Amino acid sequence: MPLIVLFGLGNILGAGIYVLVGEVAGFSGMNTVLAFIIAMIVAAFTAFSYIEFSGRYPVSAGASIYVYEAFKKKWFSLLIGLAMVAGGIASAGTLALGFAGYLNSLTNIPIVVGSVALICLIGVIALKGVGESAKIASIFTVIEALGLILIIWFGREALGTFEASQLITIDPKIGFGGIIAGAFLAFYAFLGFEAMANLAEESENPRRTMPLAIIIALAAATFLYLLVVIVATGIVPTEELAESQAPLTLVFERSGAQNAIILTFIGMMATINGIILQIIMASRVLYGLAKKGWLHNSLTEVHHCYKTPTLATIIVTSAIVIGTLLLPLVSLAQLTSLIILGIFASVNISLVVIKKRKVENSSYVSVPIIVPCIGALLCLSMILYQLYLWL
Repeated sequence: MPLIVLFGLGNILGAGIYVLVGEVAGFSGMNTVLAFIIAMIVAAFTAFSYIEFSGRYPVSAGASIYVYEAFKKKWFSLLIGLAMVAGGIASAGTLALGFAGYLNSLTNIPIVVGSVALICLIGVIALKGVGESAKIASIFTVIEALGLILIIWFGREALGTFEASQLITIDPKIGFGGIIAGAFLAFYAFLGFEAMANLAEESENPRRTMPLAIIIALAAATFLYLLVVIVATGIVPTEELAESQAPLTLVFERSGAQNAIILTFIGMMATINGIILQIIMASRVLYGLAKKGWLHNSLTEVHHCYKTPTLATIIVTSAIVIGTLLLPLVSLAQLTSLIILGIFASVNISLVVIKKRKVENSSYVSVPIIVPCIGALLCLSMILYQLYLWL
């Protein structure tokens, strides 16, 4: 179980907090901590739905399988699969721009140049095949967590000055709308626990270990996030934080720590690992959908030497490049959140449908039906509110 926890924690930590804490502060101001708490609550309800599903159907492919088991509609499963690909593309684009922001703070290389170059390089690496394993992911997780712990330690004085009233008092300059807009963006930083369900087939006794692993990973990430956000908003004015291309490096510098460049490199490493995982995930999903006969057969072609899905990888990499050229970081992160919230809503609704059949079994964790109901309601509410803001 420890490796599964580290894998999940690494996926959740990823680069969301390294890239988006400043952007969330731009929306939510001094209510940034509240925005992260709201995002965590939305993610938590869906996490419990995944906990039950990982026990009911301990197989890979996650959401697509869950939806199919509920509705037996291939077109719906295909739609969810394509949504997963789109979410991976948007997420990788977000991370690439985040990497370029940290790189720009060191070298002044234009963000567009840095992001596109990185995507192309990682696309080539993914095409040649990458031997990603839980052990490798755990190494990145330790590095990412260490960076957050360093920020908390050097900025610990800000923890003592944090006032609980910030959790119940809404800044009139921001308003409730600003908090929800920030929470919608902060939701991106909690993604990753759903990927743990795809390890069900490789784990021992998944019906017992997977629920615990998901809970531990999400709780640990939430604990680190909230402390980091309290430190960040307590040390750096939110307006200044929002304008920084490398927000946590700025926080580290203001905390009085030496060699703040360390945080820059950790942030860059986190984004690189995240992009690799997203390209591999999205290209394999396209390949898998084509193997089922749901997409064009050309997507099943693999490289004669590397045995990787050639066309699928090229399409995904090209789409990420286009996304970074057309959309800014915030828009890509919002698009990712919108897509994943849609997938999560479908997963929650699927669990409600399945539980209505009253086919229960003591061999897996069963959550009360109110849990997926609230999860679906929260996801759909955030989607509708964000669409309202856009319109």
